[in-house]
Amino acid sequence: MNTSKQRDKRDAAVRTLAMPADTNSAGDIFGGWLMSQMDIAGEITARQRARSRVVTVAVDGMVFHEPVYVGDVVSCYTEITRVGKTSITICIEAMAMRGQSGSHVKVTQGTFVYVALDEKGHPCTVPESE
Repeated sequence: MNTSKQRDKRDAAVRTLAMPADTNSAGDIFGGWLMSQMDIAGEITARQRARSRVVTVAVDGMVFHEPVYVGDVVSCYTEITRVGKTSITICIEAMAMRGQSGSHVKVTQGTFVYVALDEKGHPCTVPESE
């Protein structure tokens, strides 16, 4: 999921600025904050595909490659890799645009699984793609 050809297939679901309030005691951005941004990006993509409410049921293969620093612009890219009867699996990659240099670095990647829910909160069938 890191070639330029693949990048064209992905959806930039979230873009945000890392702020001082999101840091750990070392001054780096908390991994949990980054994971939360990725989960938001995945939820947006899963909800659009399912055309219903979705919930996160699993996170698999989470890898932190590089730290995120205050002032980095973090973009989360999503790609649906599997659609089951009620579930959607999404590969999510987080890229950081470094402050003043403007360079782009892959900081994190992971696989998130969402389940579609009906209005009563029960799993429901994910519709066929259009």
